[in-house]
Amino acid sequence: MSRFESLDVTQLRWFVAVAEELHFARAAQGLGIARQRLSRTVIELEEALDTKLFVPGASPTELTDEGRELLEAAREIIATIPESQPVEESGEGEGLRVGFVPGVTVTKWERIWADRYPDIRLRLLPIPMGEQDAALRDGRVDMCFVRLPIDRDGISAIPLYREIPVVVVPKDHPLSVFEQVGMAELADELMQDASNLDDAAMTMELVAAVSGVAIVPHSIARLHSRKDLVYRTMMGVPDTEIVLAWPTEQTTELVEEFVGVVRGRSERSTRSPSGAKQSGGAKKPAAKKPVGGKKPVGGKKPAGAAKGKPQAGAAKRQGKRKGR
Repeated sequence: MSRFESLDVTQLRWFVAVAEELHFARAAQGLGIARQRLSRTVIELEEALDTKLFVPGASPTELTDEGRELLEAAREIIATIPESQPVEESGEGEGLRVGFVPGVTVTKWERIWADRYPDIRLRLLPIPMGEQDAALRDGRVDMCFVRLPIDRDGISAIPLYREIPVVVVPKDHPLSVFEQVGMAELADELMQDASNLDDAAMTMELVAAVSGVAIVPHSIARLHSRKDLVYRTMMGVPDTEIVLAWPTEQTTELVEEFVGVVRGRSERSTRSPSGAKQSGGAKKPAAKKPVGGKKPVGGKKPAGAAKGKPQAGAAKRQGKRKGR
């Protein structure tokens, strides 16, 4: 059990909920969280353990042997930890609401925020990509991880990373033997419309059912991976870009603090409001205090930004076979 003891307890509780229900939607409903967030947490656990906890594509949901091992260990770990007491409202405002579109992983920044500002609530809200602009402008969220393009009028944004596109094909498709695929190889293929990333699960179903192909960002293919489909890097197709955006006029101290977290700034950085106030003894940002007139934050990527762009020396020859 020792190798599981370093895992986040909240993640273990959520995993146990799915493992006992064997149904992601019901487990998410019981936990009071979005199904997408629950799925993402399981993916992150699988990455941390370098194994699959649920049988990919199995219907109904089924645990792997490793999943059953973790379930037993997780129950023992959770049993030794008392239930958290309800958190009372502190009167410091409602905290910060940060949205994220499908394919974006935000858990890392959530953990840093919780460690740095434990008294300031951070709400992470899944936002359909089709509503990312509206969510920023109607006040649904204070900030949002969005996939470009968006309407930039009155919006500040910092670039985070770029995602390579991949083509999704059935596992037994001739293109599955290639590492990279060009548009020429797709000339005679049935192309499924993948423009609506919010409906990516149905797109994958269509690819599997009628043996077509679909081009989507890498994270979307990974989010909706199935045992009967594979994805290969697409050449000659533009990358997509993920940015953190917020209404410029709503640049509050909390917003600036979160920008600092995402950019990898230290807690004492003088570029963050709380760091600048350290000499006066302040150690956390004031909730919802506007500091209007700030310019959009720009510059380099945060440390540890998600990978997406191929390395400069990556092979670009189309139709390169695996292992050849």
